[in-house]
Amino acid sequence: MDFETRWLEDFLALAEEQNFSRAAERRHITQPAFSRRIKALEQALDVSLFNRSATPVQLTAEGQLFHITARNVMTQLHESVRQLRGLAPNRQQTLRVAAAHSLAFTFFPDWMQEHDDLFHDWSLRLVAMNVEAGVHALREGRCDLLQVYYDSFSTLQLDAEVFPSLPLSQTTFVPVCRPMDAAGTPEYSLDDPAHSRIPLLAYAPGAFLGRTLRLILKDDPLTLKLHTRYETAMAEGLKGMALKGTGVAWVPKLCIERELAQGDLVICGSERWHAPLEIRLYRCTLINKSAVNQLWQRLTAAVL
Repeated sequence: MDFETRWLEDFLALAEEQNFSRAAERRHITQPAFSRRIKALEQALDVSLFNRSATPVQLTAEGQLFHITARNVMTQLHESVRQLRGLAPNRQQTLRVAAAHSLAFTFFPDWMQEHDDLFHDWSLRLVAMNVEAGVHALREGRCDLLQVYYDSFSTLQLDAEVFPSLPLSQTTFVPVCRPMDAAGTPEYSLDDPAHSRIPLLAYAPGAFLGRTLRLILKDDPLTLKLHTRYETAMAEGLKGMALKGTGVAWVPKLCIERELAQGDLVICGSERWHAPLEIRLYRCTLINKSAVNQLWQRLTAAVL
């Protein structure tokens, strides 16, 4: 198979820009010449990489798969060239980790310290993002590992063979609010029929934990008593609003252990309103980095 590395750069530019004109401008060539190079790449691979009838331009299923390979190849190529030119002598390897916002602030630092012997040779680059964005980053090869929540209600749509995972810990998804007195009586109670029109601190549409919450409340009369007062995609943001007494928020218990211990927040519903959550670590086997492969093997041995 014969094709040029510049075609891979063209492909990655178009996949990101989703527009032939902008991608051609980014690659400093005319649009007709750019289109010919994309077509040449598709002919060399004997597949269609882009759905040109969509607006903006979208990757086909084959294009999505090739995107991972192309990004991996170009990253390794650029790194090798830098080292050969002496621009990065003895450079410490960087491990790119994406994590759900609440995990990045709470669970990740302790987990990294617990496995310090596995990470001490790495430079870790942590990016906090929502679960959906993290899954996209993993699919596209923009991160090496992904640390997110996993539940029995709305499992992530990831092929277990391509995206294997490791269970790291467990927590519980619980409803909380501010107490109304020193005895820890919650301002709102999900189990008290006298409490009506309970203000809900909700997750924004598309948030992973929002799907979990909707399934907890599905077909239950309680949903008639809840009215959305505030919403955000981040559990940390909902915790902050709950601390202000704005309403009831469902958050992972690991995010509020200190607040519960100090009495700043209290659980305001029985176990029927709780849901188990697991914390999992994912990787993509299509990204063939020997150092990451070795690290995954060591993590697997440490966890299982």
